[in-house]
Amino acid sequence: MTPGHPREPFWTALRDDQRAALMRMGMRRRYTPDEVLVRENDTSDCAFVLLDGCVKVSAIAHHGYQAILGLRDAGELIGELAGSDGGLRSATVIALTDVDALRLPTASFGPFVRADPEVAAILRRTLSARLREADRSRAAAGAESAQQRLAALLLHLGQRYGNPQPQGEIVINLALSQHDLAGLALTSHRSLGRILTGWRRDNVVLTGRRRVVLVRPAELARLANGA
Repeated sequence: MTPGHPREPFWTALRDDQRAALMRMGMRRRYTPDEVLVRENDTSDCAFVLLDGCVKVSAIAHHGYQAILGLRDAGELIGELAGSDGGLRSATVIALTDVDALRLPTASFGPFVRADPEVAAILRRTLSARLREADRSRAAAGAESAQQRLAALLLHLGQRYGNPQPQGEIVINLALSQHDLAGLALTSHRSLGRILTGWRRDNVVLTGRRRVVLVRPAELARLANGA
């Protein structure tokens, strides 16, 4: 449901020798939650591979609204366009968890991609997968209710980032605000608040600072299917 998740992450798709070459080329750096990796409209001198952790990608839309473009996690490439051509950053990337990233300088990464047709093809597939996922999300916005989209989003986040509990609950410890969730679910903050209020009342979810608890995942699955 969240935009921008290719089925096969960039790092996973590479051969061992290609990954080794990038490790020699780059520099590993760790980021803590809320730390900015790149900022929109900054000049660029690198791309990043996420070796571990999760980040949020956002951009300024109309009237200063912060649009959430998606989440990225281990194995995924970020900043690849600016990192290849040295252009301005098109989005801001912020760590949601502790992040281990490989910083790849433009001066080396761009020529590396251009010199290796296989790496260039993997990069194209990564970009294409993100575009297809964004298209599917926009299509869902026209065909599904806000409640369906939010239920599907929370189930996706629970599967990808959640910690199952013995009682069947799933705890999602990501620093996502309600504005972030609204953006990812392609709905308004007001609609999201109304839905969450009802779900909290019915003990379907619990929300708190930097965490969401899926109390009744089966009920969310039913709601996601429009039942």
